[in-house]
Amino acid sequence: MNKRFAGARALSRSILLAAACTAFFAAPAWADRTPAPANAYAYIGYPNDGQTLPAGKPFKVWFGLRYMGVAPRGVKFPNTGHHHLLINVDLPPMDQEIPSDRNHLHFGAGETETMIELPPGKHTLQLLMGDDMHVPHNPPVYSKKITIYVR
Repeated sequence: MNKRFAGARALSRSILLAAACTAFFAAPAWADRTPAPANAYAYIGYPNDGQTLPAGKPFKVWFGLRYMGVAPRGVKFPNTGHHHLLINVDLPPMDQEIPSDRNHLHFGAGETETMIELPPGKHTLQLLMGDDMHVPHNPPVYSKKITIYVR
């Protein structure tokens, strides 16, 4: 084998190895999301986990947030976001816009509480913060999922 061909082959292998390493160690797609403070967390101040609420009556859900501020949709300011209330669903994909439907309520005006009414039964509630474009932060800021009962 001539030296020129062997050198080209070695260079090709090096390029392929570098490309494979770059692809393997590259930051995941969600890494370019809006940053959030590592210690930030959301919580539901009311109702409480396990609480029973009366059927046929709206009740208040109070949103809590620590180590981060609230800003309306479209306002891009460091360490801020707005609340999304998830009802009877799991967390959505963290690299996409949070859905907007009856199970994913958006509070893009910066609200920190709401009134909701749910049918009788067992329900789950969870908060998820979204950035100025309704995309979860990096790291995502969300509350513990609570269970309530409506009777």
